[in-house]
Amino acid sequence: MLAKEMVGARVLIVDDEPQDVETLSDLLKQAGFQQIVTSTDSGEAVSLYHQSHPDIVLLDLHMPEPDGLQVMQQIYEHETADIKPPIVIFTNEVDDSISERVLAAGAVDFIRKPQNRNEVLVRVTNLLENYFMTRELDNQNEILEQRVRERTHDLNQARLETLQKLAIAAEYRDDDTGEHTRRVGRSSALLAACIGMSKLDVERMERAAALHDVGKIGIPDAILLKPGKLTDDEFKLMQTHASIGAAILANSSSDVLQLAEQIAISHHEKWDGRGYPNRVAGEDIPVGGRIVALADVFDALTNNRPYKQAWPLPEAVAEMERSAGTHFDPDLTAHFVKTVIPQITA
Repeated sequence: MLAKEMVGARVLIVDDEPQDVETLSDLLKQAGFQQIVTSTDSGEAVSLYHQSHPDIVLLDLHMPEPDGLQVMQQIYEHETADIKPPIVIFTNEVDDSISERVLAAGAVDFIRKPQNRNEVLVRVTNLLENYFMTRELDNQNEILEQRVRERTHDLNQARLETLQKLAIAAEYRDDDTGEHTRRVGRSSALLAACIGMSKLDVERMERAAALHDVGKIGIPDAILLKPGKLTDDEFKLMQTHASIGAAILANSSSDVLQLAEQIAISHHEKWDGRGYPNRVAGEDIPVGGRIVALADVFDALTNNRPYKQAWPLPEAVAEMERSAGTHFDPDLTAHFVKTVIPQITA
């Protein structure tokens, strides 16, 4: 008696001899197979294959064109599944080279006519069992891989959220509203959209830009909150927050955190090469760093900080325009002034 999964197995038989088709079909039905599709026209074999989605294909080798090998080739050319249904070739030829040629072409088994009934049932059943088992293992592997992907995503999300909290904590020390990171993220996203970045990249930019100053967590309060001008040594120590932030964000598989690392190390570089920490100039500065440089400076100018009062909007805009081509990318500055500032100050 056939196992339950065998009863439901879909079988496709193609042979140009009606008697052979009937004999093979009756044999399988008597054994308990219930879903059998047959044809004596090899020309319709491929379309029948796609219509019936068989679990096994039984093909006669010698048929009017296309013959069995050609049908098998056409089936495999259009089969996209990783686990392909087995194809068995039947023939009345006795030449041993035929079996080698058939198996080399992709058939999984070869049976000579007139076939032995028990032999056919054993081979078909074994091939189906192996096919179902292989497919089930593949499904299980896909489930496990999906779980790994989900777990990796969850871990990346958890790390991103932790770093966002760190960034807020760092900013909270000199911005007690904690809103600077959010505003810089939004302004950066608006500018990214303005220059034609994809929706996905705009979203990444908003999340990554918010982490631009996470390295401030490593700067002492005496320097970060100093109300007066920093000494040269103090300013050098303050500059290390870019490298500290990049180190905190380094070695992540998350594309958001990879972008955040790039932004952390580059958002204090200047267009004319006089920025820090690496004195990179012009378009050698990553675009993410150039975008965040504009968003960060404008937000710093227009909001109170321990060391300064907020600038009036016209003066802040004038400063941004004056710094185009020295501090900032001139093209990005034009977009920022024309499109972004009106949106964030409305």
